[in-house]
Amino acid sequence: MNTRSKFHLLARAGYGARGIVFLMVAGLALFSSFAGRKADTKSALTAILQQPFGRIWIALIGIGLAGFVAWRLAQSLANADGQDEDMKGYAVRAALFGSAITYAGLALTSLGMALQMSGGGGSGGEEGLAAWVMAQPFGRYLAGIIGIGFIVGGVVTAMKGIKRKFGRYLELDAEKNSPAVLVSIYGLVARGAVFGIIGVFFVYAAFTVDPQQAGGMADALAWVHELPFGGIIYAIVALGLAAFGIYNFVEARYRRISTPQVSDVTRQLPLGRFN
Repeated sequence: MNTRSKFHLLARAGYGARGIVFLMVAGLALFSSFAGRKADTKSALTAILQQPFGRIWIALIGIGLAGFVAWRLAQSLANADGQDEDMKGYAVRAALFGSAITYAGLALTSLGMALQMSGGGGSGGEEGLAAWVMAQPFGRYLAGIIGIGFIVGGVVTAMKGIKRKFGRYLELDAEKNSPAVLVSIYGLVARGAVFGIIGVFFVYAAFTVDPQQAGGMADALAWVHELPFGGIIYAIVALGLAAFGIYNFVEARYRRISTPQVSDVTRQLPLGRFN
């Protein structure tokens, strides 16, 4: 197996690992009254760990997520997806780099659990992130910017589904109403909605100068549950997160993967532009 094939395998395994995590999150959300856990990624990993051969499964998920991080870095640093050299393209790549950092933390948590090391506390890390950001100079404003970023990311993710823009990156006809396409649309819209709610929490935390007002996926779902007809909306969003998990399996199968070269990375760096 050559380097290109190995990288493709890592990237696809990464999408598969992320899909499993989101399916578990959705399961915890739908059966939270029985599971007794919050519907977030940390609780999903804990639930997997408690299954037969749980440490093996968690280790495989951690390795898969590490592959996903490598692919996210290729997308952001080496521009593997061929984003345009404009503000929109740079914004997309910055978001992909942020995703790489997020999933690097989740991969380390998974591998730490597999090795019976402490996985750390907290639910999804959003409150801790808000607390750390607010402790920095101008932290209140940085938290607000992060919140706005989540909101914008939520809108972009939802529109990616509604306008079927995800088809640009798949070896799949996104204009056809196939089951894979429809579940991808549903999943992206649900994921975008959760992103947007988390962003509002961050903006509110910045406004009140209270990092505890920031919330993650579980808090967003709990807020939805408190809305009028919240039980129905909650179920729709939770099923949407399951659909997002399946969307990751669609990407694992059909995603176009470009293997970056070292020259691709150096060319994207500022110094590389003057060589």
